[in-house]
Amino acid sequence: MKKNFLVTGRPGIGKTTLVLRVCEALRRNGVVVGGMVSSEERVAGRRTGFIIKDLITGKQGYLAKAGPGPGPRVGRYHVVLSDLNSIGVGAIRRAIREAEVIVIDEIGPMELYSQEFKDTVVSALDLQKPVLATIHIRANRYPYTRAILARPDVRTYTVTLANRNTLPSVLTKEILTAMGNIRGEIGAGG
Repeated sequence: MKKNFLVTGRPGIGKTTLVLRVCEALRRNGVVVGGMVSSEERVAGRRTGFIIKDLITGKQGYLAKAGPGPGPRVGRYHVVLSDLNSIGVGAIRRAIREAEVIVIDEIGPMELYSQEFKDTVVSALDLQKPVLATIHIRANRYPYTRAILARPDVRTYTVTLANRNTLPSVLTKEILTAMGNIRGEIGAGG
């Protein structure tokens, strides 16, 4: 059974917006959603970093900042591992404990510098709970993300201009169906 739903697509196509729309729809259906989402930080129209947010607590921090600084470099950004581990990983761990659906936005090059993040993502994917995650468009470049994409319990969706307005309802239905199937298996002792 597919219960891990991965969304990919080119940068700026609307992956995070799609995930947030699915989260809203699930909440309207009484589902407890938790995990982390990321967004751009812009100053005077220029991207200066990426913010991560815990969906349950609202706590925010930096995934990465432009310019020099400590932490691994990805392009013109340095990854803020302390925030990624405390807020991002903390949000996923909280969702593992408290939520019915776990959101991870995104599994990409910046996040892969954190072993804690990678271990926690695998723990979430292994649970009997649906996971909705975004994954970098070039995920096949990395052994870790190739292994995630190859899992038998993963279904991948590519966001395009043509489908980005219809995918939220498709994913919401898929997740609700997966939740029903998981509950049925647990109730049947399976």
